[in-house]
Amino acid sequence: MYESIIEKTSPSAPYKVGEIISFGFCDWKVLEIYQNRTLIISNDVIEKCAYHVGRQDVTWQTCSLRKYLNGEFYNRFSNADKMRILETKVINDKNPWFGTDGGKNTDDNIFLLSIEEVVKFFGDSGQLRGKNPNSKLFINDQYKAKRIAKFAGMGSWWWLRSPGLRSRIAANIFAGGAVHVSGHYVDNGFGGIRPVLYLRNP
Repeated sequence: MYESIIEKTSPSAPYKVGEIISFGFCDWKVLEIYQNRTLIISNDVIEKCAYHVGRQDVTWQTCSLRKYLNGEFYNRFSNADKMRILETKVINDKNPWFGTDGGKNTDDNIFLLSIEEVVKFFGDSGQLRGKNPNSKLFINDQYKAKRIAKFAGMGSWWWLRSPGLRSRIAANIFAGGAVHVSGHYVDNGFGGIRPVLYLRNP
């Protein structure tokens, strides 16, 4: 999970959970509102790229996608928008089924959801907490429609920051909305990106 490292205040929130809002250069879905800040995820897949430039053992801390999101992507926002994006302490847990190391925690302006956060915000069928049969590598439950995201008008799979079955594999959400806990190889360049950030409330 994550925790804000910004001082907490409590003005009234201007948004509602589930609302679609405009910020910067795209539309975002409100996931959570806490005191002075609002957690948002891009409503659609905004682009596609690999989790990492090579097929090698990697974590969220060391992957090239994190570097891109907190560098080139972040710098696409105006200075005024950057003033509203809150740096966040991101907790990088191991894979809940396979025990793959999630690496060190990070301080990020932009990040991706983890497996646990997807379950928290898009619907919890309880399957993630159960023991995983060896033959089962994903969660295909009644909440899958809520996890579907589009790219150029068509359904697209998208990356999570959590590790997958092994350290050179990262978890993702299938185009049909199932949680792919085992994941895809990190150098797969067809992975969709749905950035997540904490927004300071106006």
